[in-house]
Amino acid sequence: MGSNRLTSDTAAGGGGRGAEGKPPAVSQETELAPPLGRAPASAPAHWSPRRGRRGRARPRSREDMAASRLPPATLTLKQFLRRQQVLLLYRRILQAIRQVPGDSDRKYLKDWAREEFKRNKSATEEDTIRMMITQGNMQLKELEKTLALAKS
Repeated sequence: MGSNRLTSDTAAGGGGRGAEGKPPAVSQETELAPPLGRAPASAPAHWSPRRGRRGRARPRSREDMAASRLPPATLTLKQFLRRQQVLLLYRRILQAIRQVPGDSDRKYLKDWAREEFKRNKSATEEDTIRMMITQGNMQLKELEKTLALAKS
């Protein structure tokens, strides 16, 4: 697939005609359309690489579609399983908090749990994550025991 390029006469506004009124010869000087992903030099601020000259979205290539479906960094199996454990723990803590009788206490505990999980979101060491899951499970058991005592 060759590139369509015209002489600088056409690009400078020569109306597509050379000096003698003849169509210009094809050369490698000026590019007609920008390559995908790059804005032309005279592009407006709202220009998007997926939009063509008429504002219609260009079809995506298979590589673009495949890349957009994958997360930025694919997890290993061990990381995926740890993530599932953390999410399960978070859901179980929120379920236990829903049983707390006072509205203000329930809100305080919910905010506390959310902040703890947010604060430790960036942890990457396997041992640290395992330790935090163990501590979270112990705190969940303590909360469940407290709720059971409060009910009886």
